[in-house]
Amino acid sequence: MIEVQGLTKKIADVQALDGLSFSAEDGKITGLLGPNGAGKTTCLRTLFNLLRADDGWARVDGVDVSVEPLAAKQTLGLFPDPFGLYERLSPREYIGFFAELNGLGKAAAQQACSEVLERLQMQDIADRRCKGFSQGQRMKTALAQAIVHKPKNIVLDEPTRGLDVMSTRTLRDLLLSLKADGHCILFSSHVMQEVSALCDEVVVMAAGRAIAQGSPQELCERTGQDSLEEAFIALIGSDEGIAA
Repeated sequence: MIEVQGLTKKIADVQALDGLSFSAEDGKITGLLGPNGAGKTTCLRTLFNLLRADDGWARVDGVDVSVEPLAAKQTLGLFPDPFGLYERLSPREYIGFFAELNGLGKAAAQQACSEVLERLQMQDIADRRCKGFSQGQRMKTALAQAIVHKPKNIVLDEPTRGLDVMSTRTLRDLLLSLKADGHCILFSSHVMQEVSALCDEVVVMAAGRAIAQGSPQELCERTGQDSLEEAFIALIGSDEGIAA
């Protein structure tokens, strides 16, 4: 479970986070939905202690990320940009390296690597260099790195950016499988179709704050709209009116 309470963060003259609060539960996919500049990426970077909040706290399975950053990171899996892989390494080498980086011993890392390669059906590319991989192969390698140490919580920042239709569908199926296994999955996006297709819970963000949280259906009912896109526009418009 991921909990965020009262997070604030100012970057230069920009108030990137302004009292952000929300929770993401185990066995659910939670989406951070907001326009560019809403603070989604800043929030996720704070979860990984890549940025330190000015105020408030973030906890992963009860562990405060600013107090025990290493312990928190071991319960988190970060899905990186699939196009940023180390192309000279094979998936087995790349995934094994991150398994050890996340605290597994060499033998345990090799075993975990073999298990995740089998789960994602990557045996045929496991020992090829990543250079020249297709989008789908890169995406699977990136996801395998994120889950090899069996974290309970998985975080993705605009995961389908740059992926083709088939790779996007594969990623969705994998995330639904992880959800069925009880993982807490949190991802940011501004793509309505993606959020509607995947999310059990949606946190609508604007100007560094959470202005609404609920299922897509609940947000539609709250705003009297028929689609998540229209509900989002109604909520963002209402928030801008309040801010003014």
